[in-house]
Amino acid sequence: MPPDAVPLPATAADLADQLDRSLEALALPLPPAARRQLIDYLDLMRKWNRVYNLTAIRDPRQMLIQHVVDSLAIIAPLRNALADRPQPLVVDVGSGAGVPGIPLAIAWPALHVTMVEPVGKKAAFIQQAIGALGLAASASVAQCRVEQWRQSPLLRQRVRGAPHPLSERPPDLIVSRAFASLADFATAIDGLAGPDTRVAAMKGAWPGDEVDDLPAGWSIDTALPLIVPGLDARRHLILMSRSG
Repeated sequence: MPPDAVPLPATAADLADQLDRSLEALALPLPPAARRQLIDYLDLMRKWNRVYNLTAIRDPRQMLIQHVVDSLAIIAPLRNALADRPQPLVVDVGSGAGVPGIPLAIAWPALHVTMVEPVGKKAAFIQQAIGALGLAASASVAQCRVEQWRQSPLLRQRVRGAPHPLSERPPDLIVSRAFASLADFATAIDGLAGPDTRVAAMKGAWPGDEVDDLPAGWSIDTALPLIVPGLDARRHLILMSRSG
């Protein structure tokens, strides 16, 4: 039997222990239900990955570190950046298999996260994960390019009987993970970001050349090095905004 065919329940206890150690290292306590949701999300990703190739990572332990824990590592700095916004609206651009959007929705229940993903199979997986994990009240997906989000049927959907939040006001935060260069990211979200929207880009090594190439009207607010438990690689969170 190939490694990918080993059922996740055989290693679920190991993954749960690894997740608990990572949460402790991040000083991010989560209730048991949220920790279970994160493991269930990993299980869904692993199963879909066999057919739809959502991610090149196949080992569940590495999927946990490089997708789930990597996403959770940005929560503390983002909470600080959005401390004055108790129920933030968040847009995850180029969400892929739902990262960082799904982990954020699980671990930070006060926010509403909309994941923008143009690839049909990936958007379908995100929608399936939202339903299976019970996140319909706090997460949604738009299958489109971020430049086309205003035409997305998502904005005609209703959440808890009310219009979708993004149909009424701009997001408080736009986040991306390995989506594009900082310049291309800023250009792509120009029609989505409001005057008070914070913008966060998850990067690996310090993107010095990209910082120098930001479009006119954009500036770097903060550049934070991140430590991702279990990951021997550099990570940075770049917070930027319109400067004029």
